[in-house]
Order: sequence, then structure tokens, then C-alpha cells
Amino acid sequence: MLNWLLSLALVGTGPALAQDSAAGRLKAQACSVCHGTMGVAVHPEAPHLAGQPAAYLETQLRHYRNGQRQHPVMNVIARPLSDSDIENLAAWFASIRVDAQGR
Repeated sequence: MLNWLLSLALVGTGPALAQDSAAGRLKAQACSVCHGTMGVAVHPEAPHLAGQPAAYLETQLRHYRNGQRQHPVMNVIARPLSDSDIENLAAWFASIRVDAQGR
């Protein structure tokens, strides 16, 4: 019974299949100025988006869009995004594999 409940709880934790990461990749071209073409930030004050969980990215973009989270550039960029745009962007950045190596 516990295994069944655990598997049921984990169903929503994987990458969402309904989102279109290819469409997100196209939409993300506008993000590359600060966040890099593969989601690794090129601007020193911009966060890396590659490998971030889709649910986290969706939440943050929605918060920028509705003004719940404030940033002068991100609020303007997120305002015209549809729910589908946000889901696709999140799917794209979440699909990028990130490997960390120590020295």
C-alpha cells in the first residue's frame, strides 16, 4: 500500500509531457541575452535556468507576469506570455541536462 501511495505521489514530479519543449526552445531565443542560449546565464546577475524544475520556472514566470514578483525587465518580458508559453519555456529549460563537476 505504501509503495502504491508513493508511486501515486511521484507521478506529477517528472517532466510534463503535455508541454512542447521545442516550442519553448524557440520562444527562449529572447531569453538568451541574459540567460544564455542553453539556459546558462551570461549576465552576472541573471540566474541559470537550465535544469531547473519546470514547476518552479512556471511559478516564477507567472509571478513575474502578474507582478507578484518584481524585476524591471522580467515583469515586462513575462507580461505578454500565455500560460502555454510559460509551460513550454519551463519544459525547455527543465529538459536541459546540467552536469556539475568539482575541481
